[in-house]
Amino acid sequence: MEQVDIVDENLQIIGTTSKENAHKKGLLHKTVVAEVVNSKGEMLLVRQSPHKQDPGQYVSPVGGHVSVGETNEEALLREAEEEIGIENFQYSHLGSLIFDRTTRGKRENHYFIIYEIQADITPVLNDESDAYQWFTKEQIEQTLLDNPDILGKAFVPIWEKYYSKSA
Repeated sequence: MEQVDIVDENLQIIGTTSKENAHKKGLLHKTVVAEVVNSKGEMLLVRQSPHKQDPGQYVSPVGGHVSVGETNEEALLREAEEEIGIENFQYSHLGSLIFDRTTRGKRENHYFIIYEIQADITPVLNDESDAYQWFTKEQIEQTLLDNPDILGKAFVPIWEKYYSKSA
């Protein structure tokens, strides 16, 4: 069972538990999330597979739990390789936000550690995603107006905080 650190709102570790227990009890724990931006300024989004929490919706291409004893950067490197098949990339830390929701019978109370990866890639997807698309920032803004349900609920607050015109 994957073990995660339980943190407070100041990112101080206050305990450890299994990922399953953290979701069952709604305990705040760290996850890394990364947006991928290419040299044209387009953002890569992946469409979630039917068995994932945002099925059929486009979400951040990299995201996953930080395991006990793992640094945020180690989790970022591991997740990027697992989810989109890239290694040895440039990235920067954007910031963080707390994302708390109940979905599919579990409470995801995540402390997002958010990164941006700068890369011109053709992603190699794992079973968590079934498609990908590069979006211009204008296309994302328009999608939020016209058809917001195709974007995953966890992606939207990251977009609004770090990328939207009002950010």
